[in-house]
Amino acid sequence: MASAAEQLASNLNFAAFAKAEDLKKRIWFTIGALLVYRLGTYIPLPGIEPGAFAQAFQSQSKGVLGMFNMFAGGAVERMAIFALGIMPYISASIIMQLMTSVIPSLEALKKEGEQGRKVINQYTRYGTVLLGIVQAYGISVGLENGNGIVTDPGMFFRISTVITLVGGTMFLMWLGEQITARGIGNGISLIIFAGIVAGLPHAISGTLELGRTGALSTPLILAIIVLAVVVIALIVFFERAQRRLLIQYPKRQVGNRMFQGDTSHLPLKLNTAGVIPPIFASSLLLLPATVAGFSNTTNLPAWVNTVLASLGHGQPLYMAFYAAMIVFFAFFYTAIVFNPKDTADQLKKHSGFIPGYRPGERTADYIDYVLTRITVIGAIYLVVICLMPEFLISATGVPFYLGGTSLLIVVSVTLDTVAQIQGHLIAHQYEGLIKKSKLRGGKRGK
Repeated sequence: MASAAEQLASNLNFAAFAKAEDLKKRIWFTIGALLVYRLGTYIPLPGIEPGAFAQAFQSQSKGVLGMFNMFAGGAVERMAIFALGIMPYISASIIMQLMTSVIPSLEALKKEGEQGRKVINQYTRYGTVLLGIVQAYGISVGLENGNGIVTDPGMFFRISTVITLVGGTMFLMWLGEQITARGIGNGISLIIFAGIVAGLPHAISGTLELGRTGALSTPLILAIIVLAVVVIALIVFFERAQRRLLIQYPKRQVGNRMFQGDTSHLPLKLNTAGVIPPIFASSLLLLPATVAGFSNTTNLPAWVNTVLASLGHGQPLYMAFYAAMIVFFAFFYTAIVFNPKDTADQLKKHSGFIPGYRPGERTADYIDYVLTRITVIGAIYLVVICLMPEFLISATGVPFYLGGTSLLIVVSVTLDTVAQIQGHLIAHQYEGLIKKSKLRGGKRGK
């Protein structure tokens, strides 16, 4: 079966794509849904003075607001109805993953299969609403405290803002689920991907304009392009890298027939945590600077201002904390999403074993040992990818649009989308082969 799938995958071409009508419908549906999302990022909240808000946002664009604005496709900068983006849903999903590892009842619910996953997904939606309400109310209060941003402040403005922003987030969550079900898959990831990529043309034109005016030299721009290509190649290599553990299944007898033992592999990704560690690390590091930006720094103690200055972009303390937090969250989130003991129990349940290790606890210890070693490499890879743009900005002053986190998201989602399209094409070709075999069988019968 595996060799047949590989052969079909190698035969994928434009002719096969042209015949896959269902796949083309899915792609058009995905494009239409993403266009709806982009349209919503330009519809402003009612009661906002755009000029005053743009001035206030400009002073805080290098904090958490700037990062959220990039993930929201510029909706925060315009304070649109999709300003919250899909981040409350992602936060609720991460919180639910943590809770399923801590609370026994949720862990048992997770193991119940499809029905249990539906209940957990429903809890995630409730969590999204709660987080969205808290964040939207905080945004409404922050807007009211701004200088002339809100035309008519008061409780009515706060309630309308909360309803609008939370409604926008829930609509995006629904839209992502529709893309997953009726599109090409990875709906939530594609929404974030579209938001990040939407700012690329403006960033590229801005960089070229700096080169035209002489602010950036031509060799430096070429070096940036080469570096971007190298970084993308590294991300592709490490995101596809796996450590495969050999799994063997013994011979078994069913009735009077003896079946030969089979071999398989347990793939362990080099970067099991994905993009979660950089997102958490950058959010926590940028939070103090953002809070200080909205407060009066003249009333703060001198040592607080010193610490805040040391945590700025390009500062050694910022770099050190950023790297340390990425490493910490890489190990922490890997321990949450992958349980070696459960994997060993599943292997034992299906009579599988790793050669040289007794099923059960010894197998779990070995999987944990291997996972820890490859997570060290994965954490180092994340640190290098995320700190490289920071060093570039601090050394040359280049306004590098795609940071490490956003670059990881863009490349990872692209790889997943290509894999989804290939999967649909393979399924289409299998269906075609099955139909041909049935037709041939029918003709022979006649």
